[in-house]
Amino acid sequence: MTRIHGGHQASNEPVLTYRPGSCEAVDLARELDRQYAQRVDIPLVIGGKRIYTVEREQVVCPHEHGHVLATLNQATRLEAQQAIDAAVAAQHDWSRWTLEERSAVFLKAADLLAGPWRARLNAATMLGQSKNVQQAEIDSACESIDFLRFNVQFAQELVQQQPLSSAGVSNRTDYRPLEGFVYAITPFNFTAIGGNLSTAPVLMGNTVFWKPAATASLSNYLVLQLLEEAGLPPGVINFVPGEPVCVSAAVLASPHLAGIHFTGSTAVFDRLWQQTAQNLSKYRAYPRLVGETGGKDFVLAHPSADVDALVVGLLRGAFEYQGQKCSAASRAYIPASLWPQVKDKLLAQLGTVRMGDVRDFQTFMGAVIDKRAFARIKGYIDAAKNDPNCKIVHGGRCDDASGYFVAPTVIEVAHPAHALLSEEIFGPVLSVYVYEEGKWAEVLRQVDQTSPYALTGAIFAQDRAAVHESLDVLRHAAGNFYINDKPTGAVVGQQPFGGARRSGTNDKAGSALNLLRWVSPRTVKEARVPPQDYRYPHMLAPD
Repeated sequence: MTRIHGGHQASNEPVLTYRPGSCEAVDLARELDRQYAQRVDIPLVIGGKRIYTVEREQVVCPHEHGHVLATLNQATRLEAQQAIDAAVAAQHDWSRWTLEERSAVFLKAADLLAGPWRARLNAATMLGQSKNVQQAEIDSACESIDFLRFNVQFAQELVQQQPLSSAGVSNRTDYRPLEGFVYAITPFNFTAIGGNLSTAPVLMGNTVFWKPAATASLSNYLVLQLLEEAGLPPGVINFVPGEPVCVSAAVLASPHLAGIHFTGSTAVFDRLWQQTAQNLSKYRAYPRLVGETGGKDFVLAHPSADVDALVVGLLRGAFEYQGQKCSAASRAYIPASLWPQVKDKLLAQLGTVRMGDVRDFQTFMGAVIDKRAFARIKGYIDAAKNDPNCKIVHGGRCDDASGYFVAPTVIEVAHPAHALLSEEIFGPVLSVYVYEEGKWAEVLRQVDQTSPYALTGAIFAQDRAAVHESLDVLRHAAGNFYINDKPTGAVVGQQPFGGARRSGTNDKAGSALNLLRWVSPRTVKEARVPPQDYRYPHMLAPD
């Protein structure tokens, strides 16, 4: 288990294996049965009070969409305004807690999650977001714990950065929170992102209006309850699910909006940025906009690539969590000399992949998140079936009779500028472009220029000159770049995460760079012995 040692030095939470018969497997199976058998009424939480509304929607298992897990209360503009007021009111006291006092809340939450809360949050993530046991463990347990503990370390390192003081003068930097509240808008695909987007600003003394994705509301509500048990005061984080346009309209109209912490689609972040710009003169200060958005993440194989390592990187990178990771491998560039071997081995391994109910720990893939996602992904696959430039070499099956299941699909694409190599699909679809051996330099440029995104990417090569060249040509093509590894699985404290171009503001969650966005430093100078005469020495009368 991760420990914070003297000076708050964090280490990464070990990933439990859930081998058959292990204590963690038995505990988790029991918790899955318990949560599957109940229906939760998820309220709004504003100023610490539970609020139940007329407007509600159902939260279901994506892999069994007829099974209702929870009823989710929906905020109107009235409740949104109440949450804004609660956040503004809570900031005065919360911002005056010392960093050590605030840190204690999150360190306790991390310990609770590493212990008695682990199975509870993992089970909610598995059932509500259709993650298998491995994907839930690395997300809702390990990454969540790491964010809580490493952010404390990063914050303490940050505030230790102080200016020089000269003789007779004391200088210091006061790392103030922003003036107002932060709007945290969190996605369905990572429980840890929901926790981090809401807690990172709070650690630095801000208060938060948290709008979770409806499809992740079960696990996200548990995150809030965990923080409450750890001692988070009322109103510091206000949990406000609701229709996105309605809720955002209220939030973006408030003069107290100090920042937006966002993970989601590029189109939504664009709209938020534009709406914020339109309201700019209304705000007390310029809001901080931090966003991690879309991706069209690549795997580039050099002719010197290790075929077995490449195949595993493609399968895990493209199809873990049904390709619903911002970092998932979505386009691959493979030399013609390797493609026959790669294809044969990839298809053989895909033939063993189990898709189904995530309560079965042998399951590798669950369902995509909802009906809308299923229809979007199916649309791309159906179009490929009728496109002479595309050849489906594996998968292509879509079935939403009982769950939103899309089989892992590999599509060979004949043209490097095809939409399947440039547009984000966000599902278990890997598009492959097979390039001629002598066109390495050309394919490097295609990887860099085909997609507007720049989140993650990977190169597989044993030739170090090829690795060096790719690092140079693709320097701006990915914020997280991997050599001989899949482009997913960034670990807090090891690979700070974020991309640029149309993939976001690259403020690197999992590092001090992100925390720096949630403070507004004040410089304080104190003259211990202030001058008593305005005149400088050169103005004095000669002796």
